[in-house]
Amino acid sequence: MGERADFLVVGLGAMGSAALYQLAKRGASVIGLDRFAPPHTMGSSHGETRITRQAIGEGRDYVPLVLASHRIWRELEAETGESLLQACGALVMAPGTGATSHHGKPDFVRNSIAAARDFDIAHEVLDGHEVARRFPQFLNLDGSETAYYEPGGGYVRPERCIAAQLTRAAALGAAIRTGVEVLSIAQEGDGVRVETTAGRFSAGEVVVSAGAWTAPILGAPFDGLLSVKRQLLHWFELDDAGAYGPGSPVYIWMHGTTDIDYFYGFPPQAGETSVKVATEQYAAETTADGADRAVHPEESAAMYRRHIAGRLAGATPRVARAAACLYTVTPDRGFIIDRHPRLSRVLVVSACSGHGFKHSAGIGAVAAELVTEGRSRIDTRPFALGRFPGVGSAAGPAIKS
Repeated sequence: MGERADFLVVGLGAMGSAALYQLAKRGASVIGLDRFAPPHTMGSSHGETRITRQAIGEGRDYVPLVLASHRIWRELEAETGESLLQACGALVMAPGTGATSHHGKPDFVRNSIAAARDFDIAHEVLDGHEVARRFPQFLNLDGSETAYYEPGGGYVRPERCIAAQLTRAAALGAAIRTGVEVLSIAQEGDGVRVETTAGRFSAGEVVVSAGAWTAPILGAPFDGLLSVKRQLLHWFELDDAGAYGPGSPVYIWMHGTTDIDYFYGFPPQAGETSVKVATEQYAAETTADGADRAVHPEESAAMYRRHIAGRLAGATPRVARAAACLYTVTPDRGFIIDRHPRLSRVLVVSACSGHGFKHSAGIGAVAAELVTEGRSRIDTRPFALGRFPGVGSAAGPAIKS
């Protein structure tokens, strides 16, 4: 017979752990399935820290999601005693002249400023001289740079966020099954059948939040929409941490004109003498199961040479550690939050497209609303499948007033 619940959540990373927690919080009968044992290092939700910023340069449609996430993480901190969100400030900086792009969006700094004004988010607009004065870790600025500074931004701790949500979900009655690989999902009448390596699971509704495994599980049209990109994280040793004071922010520094002429990073963590930095690549594709999860010395050397040397005070080319993770990316680098076009009882919440963790707790709340009530307080129409040419979308969910 297998196990049955009112709801199943497939994939318990950033989005799935949040959806499971929100469903359990509503008192729903829910089972969560994961191929591994989250939090783990096989997908997208690891690496110690993830940037969060409330004014979203990718578009104002994302802002309600991140604001909801910040509220939920503070609630979880109060419930669990865990430190999940560190509001150390966030700086987004670009050259003062010429074109720039980040996550495929031009005028990223200007868009961030506009979003902050629209949503009354506390912020400052700085030039390069003021950045250098306040944040001496940034070197060789010519003063013409334009920067958006958000004191309420900072970073969240992905492994802790996932663990906290799974722990609370279990305490509220959710069942969690790890080491379970999903083989197929099929809709039958008023329910959904999920075949796995651990047998059959059945539910009235299924949330699929499987990240890089979404397309292999669901097939068309997702196999034509989602691509997997291997990304690298580097921790470079500091020979002097004096420039990284208590007010050191997280940052996104666009120093050229294209999406690869930039890097992002974090202040040193307590007790550490290294800085975590990364950039992104969208040219080379991989697969969830075939990705190289080792970071090779020449890759760290290239990162240091192209982006870090001469820009970060105290940073040396010595690598303290490194890690690889996966981005699952749509053609427009936006999210998908929509019903499967052929399976009306399957809600898909993927892909993160490289900027999703900051929104994940809010997306979990949205997913819970959509499958239990059929509508959401946050408008998900910008994340519908119908925006992609040739892909039919499920009926757009209603928005609560």
